[in-house]
Amino acid sequence: MFWSKPCSLALASDSPLRVDEPKYEGIKHTIFKLLLFYSKQSQSIRGANVVYKRIISQVEKPLIYEVFNLEKTFKTTFSLLVLHMWLCLRRLKQEGKEGVELGQYLYEIYNHDVEMRVSKAGVNLLLHRWMKDLEKIFYGNIVAYDSAILPVAKQDELSNVIWRNIFSDDGSSPPNDAASQTVQAMARYARREVSCLSLTDKEAMFSGNFMFTSLETEKNSKGR
Repeated sequence: MFWSKPCSLALASDSPLRVDEPKYEGIKHTIFKLLLFYSKQSQSIRGANVVYKRIISQVEKPLIYEVFNLEKTFKTTFSLLVLHMWLCLRRLKQEGKEGVELGQYLYEIYNHDVEMRVSKAGVNLLLHRWMKDLEKIFYGNIVAYDSAILPVAKQDELSNVIWRNIFSDDGSSPPNDAASQTVQAMARYARREVSCLSLTDKEAMFSGNFMFTSLETEKNSKGR
C-alpha cells in the first residue's frame, strides 16, 4: 500500500467537498466588513477550522483503523491526530510567517478539541495535568517526526518513530513481522502525504480545500 506516485491533494474547483468563503453583497458586505469578517485574522481562523475538519475527517474514519490494524482507543486516535497535525503544520511552515500564524490558529483549535476529548473520556479532576502531559507528547512527537524525515535520518527511522508513537504500548519491544509490515505501510503513507502536501498549493492549504489520500483506494489496491 501507498506506493503510488504523490500528487496534489487540492480539491477541484467544482468539488462538492469544497468550503469556499461566503460572498456577500450590498449592505450585508458592508456590515460584515465592519465586523472584521474579511480581516486577515478572521479568514485565517476560518481556514484553520476547515483544515482541522479535514484532519478529523481522516482520523475518525473507521477505515484508517482497519487499514492499519489499529484498535480505536483514546491513545490511537490521539496519536493519529498528532501525526496528521504534524503533516499540516509542516506544510504550512513552508509558507513562511503566514503559514506559521495559520498553524498557530490550527494548534489552538486542536488543543480545544483534545481538551473536550479528555473531558468526554471522564477526566475532569486532573484535566490540567492531563493536558500538560498530552502537550509534552505532542511536541515530542512533532520533533521525532521532523527528525525522522531528514535526509540524514536512518532509512527505518520513521517506521521506528511511528511504532513507538502509535502502535506500541510502551515503545520498548520491537514489532513482530506482521506488525512491522503494517508500521512500514503507515510510514509510506506518512511520507507520501508529506510529498502530496508539498505539491498542494498555498490557497488550498490556507482555505482547507484539500483532502488526505483516500484510504478506500489503498484498501482496494491491497486486495488486488
